[in-house]
Amino acid sequence: MIRAIFPGTFDPIHLGHIDIATRASQLFDEIIVAVYDRPLKTLLFSPETRIELASRAFESCSDIQVMGYSGLTVEFCRKIGAKVIVRGLRVFSDFEYEFRMALANHRLASEIELISLITAEEHTFLSSSTVKEIAALGGDVSSMVPPFVEMALTERFSELGDGQDIVPSTSLRD
Repeated sequence: MIRAIFPGTFDPIHLGHIDIATRASQLFDEIIVAVYDRPLKTLLFSPETRIELASRAFESCSDIQVMGYSGLTVEFCRKIGAKVIVRGLRVFSDFEYEFRMALANHRLASEIELISLITAEEHTFLSSSTVKEIAALGGDVSSMVPPFVEMALTERFSELGDGQDIVPSTSLRD
């Protein structure tokens, strides 16, 4: 049995993430969607909420599980017996980042392989940051996330109120 992980912050999970995990599940016996708890970036949702939303996204997929983790991704792989890290590539700039990360991970754990899946064409523009910004500005994200994620975004931005600057460095406001 080959177990693979698909790590990320999933803040929030979107249709691009779901597509990559679903396609990876056709290649491996088991996929663990690994929700990282403490990245070096500002998050909109707590680890518990991100795990809950990801779990809902895959509740009908018996070969995809969702787990939270902290620390090095390769150490999490070793802990759960995963032999592969799955990553998605949207644009050329993703390749450079993922290439460097793959080399670093290989240095730390040469027994763990990395596989990159090219995103589906309709998801190339999609990122969690884009989804958050559109939702924060009252835009329609229904074609980007499952309905329960759209509802969670609406509720979270309602809780935060106006003036919260969770939007990343590029802006759709211009």
